[in-house]
Amino acid sequence: MRLTEKGILRNIDWWLVAAYIVLVFIGLVNIYASIHSTEVSSIFDPAGRSGKQFIWAIISMACAGLILFVINPRIYEGLSLPIYIATVVLLVAVIFLGTEVKGSRSWFELGPVRFQPAEISKISTSLLLATVMSQFGFRMGRAKDFLSVAAIILVPMLTIIAQSETGSALVYVGFIFVLYREGLSGWLISLVGIFIGLFIITLTASPYAAILALAAIISFCDSAYTGALRNWLRIYLPVLAVLAGLPFLLDWLGSLTDNPHAFIKSVNPLYILLGTCLMAVPAILFKAYRTRKLFTMLAVAAFLSGIVLSFSAEFIFEDVLQDHQRQRIEVLLGMKEDPTGVGYNVNQSMIAIGSGGLLGKGFLHGTQTTYGFVPEQSTDFIFCTIGEEWGFLGTTTVILIYVFLIARIIISAEKSREAFTRIYGYCVASCIFMHLFINIGMTIGLMPVIGIPLPFISYGGSSLLAFTILLFIFIALKSNENHNFS
Repeated sequence: MRLTEKGILRNIDWWLVAAYIVLVFIGLVNIYASIHSTEVSSIFDPAGRSGKQFIWAIISMACAGLILFVINPRIYEGLSLPIYIATVVLLVAVIFLGTEVKGSRSWFELGPVRFQPAEISKISTSLLLATVMSQFGFRMGRAKDFLSVAAIILVPMLTIIAQSETGSALVYVGFIFVLYREGLSGWLISLVGIFIGLFIITLTASPYAAILALAAIISFCDSAYTGALRNWLRIYLPVLAVLAGLPFLLDWLGSLTDNPHAFIKSVNPLYILLGTCLMAVPAILFKAYRTRKLFTMLAVAAFLSGIVLSFSAEFIFEDVLQDHQRQRIEVLLGMKEDPTGVGYNVNQSMIAIGSGGLLGKGFLHGTQTTYGFVPEQSTDFIFCTIGEEWGFLGTTTVILIYVFLIARIIISAEKSREAFTRIYGYCVASCIFMHLFINIGMTIGLMPVIGIPLPFISYGGSSLLAFTILLFIFIALKSNENHNFS
C-alpha cells in the first residue's frame, strides 16, 4: 500500500484537500437550507437530498483516500486510452439505453441511483489529453498533433450534444486554455470569441451587420499582425464605412420614389456586401500567396468560415437547439421578455441574491429559499441560496475559495517537473473554472440557463464523485512527483 511509503502524508497538498472539504461542507449546509421546509427536519436524514449528499460525500472521500494512498498514480497514463474509449462507449450507449430527464437522455438509472457518463468524460478526456500532449516531440503547431487533441475533445463533446446536454458539452470549451498553455496560438482562441459574437449579432441584428463586423475585425487583426495598419486605415476603413451606411442610403433612395416596383427598393444590401467580399477575397489570397503571408491566408479562411456560420445561425438556432434552450437564449439576449416563463428561474434567483444584502438573512431564514420560489435550488441554482442566506460576504467567500483552489492547482501544475502532471492539472483547473463561470453566470442572469452544477456544492452524487476523482488524481500525481524528487 502507498500508505506505508515514507513522506506520503508530508507530500500531499493539504491546502487543496482543505479547500475541497470546505466546499463540500458548504454544499451540504446549503442543500439542506434549500429543502428543509419541504423534505426533512435533519440535515443527515437519508430520505432528503442533504442526507443523500452526505452519503455521497462519504463515498467520494473514501474514493479520494483510495486515490491518495492505495492506487499507484503511474497507472493513469497507461490506462488513459482504455478509460477514454470505455467512457465514449458509455456516452453513446446512454443515448439509446439511458433514462430521459428534463429532455436530456444522458442518465443511466440503476435502481435508486442515477449515473451520468458525461461527468466521468471530463476525467477521461483530461487523462488522455495529458497523455498525448506529454509525449516526446509533441508540438501544438503541427497539424497532426493539433488534430489529434481536437479529436480527443470533440468526440465526447459532440456525443454529449447528441444527448441534448448542452451545458456539459460547453464545459469542453474550457480545454482551449490547456491548449493555449501548451502552445496554441492566441489568435485561434480569439477566433472562437469572434465566432460567438458573430452568432449573437446575427440573431439580434442581421447577417449583414454580422458579416460587416466580421470583415472589420478580421481585416484589422490581419493588418495589425502583418504591420500594415496604415493600409487598413487608408483602404479598408473607408470601404467598411461606406458599406456600413449602405442600408441607410438604399432606404433613403427608396423613399424618394412612390413606385413600389422601383429597382432601388428591390436591392438587398447583403448581396452588395457579399459581392464586394467575393471580389476582394481572390485578390487578397493571391497577394498573400505571392508574399508567403500564411496569417493572411488563414484570416481569409476564418472570414469565409464566419460567413458560413452567419448564414447557418438561424438553422442552428431554430433546428438544432431545443425549444427551452432557444427560449432561454432569447430571454438572455433581450429578444424576448418572459419573467414568468423561461426567465422565471433567473428572475427569482436574482431576487434571492439581491435580497441577501451584505450579511444575508441568516441560515434557514431565506424567504425565497424557504417558500420554494426558485426551482432547482439545490442543484443548478444553489448559489442563490448562498446569496440569500449568507449575503454578499458569503458569496464572496465561496468565490474566493474557488479562486484559491484554481490558482493553487495552476501554480502547482506550473511547478511540476513532469509534463503529464502539468497538463492534467491545467485540465482540472479548466473544468472547475468553466463550471464555476457558467453556473454563477446563469444565476445572476449573465449566462443562459443550461443546467450545470456548481462543483462540490450542488446536489448530485455523480457530479460530486466525478469532481472528487478529477481533483484527487491531480493531488496524487503531484504528491507522487514531490516524493520522487524530494
